[in-house]
Amino acid sequence: YNEPGAMQQYAIELGVPAQDIILDFAGRRTYDTCYRAKAIFGVQEALLVTQRFHLPRAVFTCNALGVKSTGVISDRRDYHSYSLTYWRMRELPARLMALVDVWFRHPLPVLGPFEPIE
Repeated sequence: YNEPGAMQQYAIELGVPAQDIILDFAGRRTYDTCYRAKAIFGVQEALLVTQRFHLPRAVFTCNALGVKSTGVISDRRDYHSYSLTYWRMRELPARLMALVDVWFRHPLPVLGPFEPIE
């Protein structure tokens, strides 16, 4: 399973130059990705592109961690009602965990050298 690699390949197929793509293999969850965007890549502002059910949590988390964010819904199809119910139910504990992480736990994700995106 290589989500960053799949997204990279798709972006290249759409015409994004490979040298303009930075992969984050340590962004294992939304909190880690937002944290690392600022701490590792020096991101101050971001446009988040994700599914409708995930977007509020992603924008909240990035903003709370100091990355000024807005979002765009990327749903390109309708979800089967079973799948949609599953994802909506999954978001309930995920949102609660995002609040706990941002306001109380402050977990430290995998870090590394500073690699600013220019």
